Amino acid sequence: MQPYFYSFSEFIAMGKHGVFVWSCWAITVGMMLVFIMYSRRQRKALIKQLTIQQARQAQRTAKTQPPTNKRAD
Repeated sequence: MQPYFYSFSEFIAMGKHGVFVWSCWAITVGMMLVFIMYSRRQRKALIKQLTIQQARQAQRTAKTQPPTNKRAD
């Protein structure tokens, strides 16, 4: 069994297709990293927005409910 590439430089060149192969890899990995960063930012923004919305809803609920007076008989 013989290796397909005999040296690291041959591996990088990929039989004269290295520019295409490695640029595709770089674009793919780059886009995946961008997507991960975008998703994390969106998640943080959504959590912040939901926290604010929940606080507003709690304030609104507290204002609209009449106080309950319980008598101890």
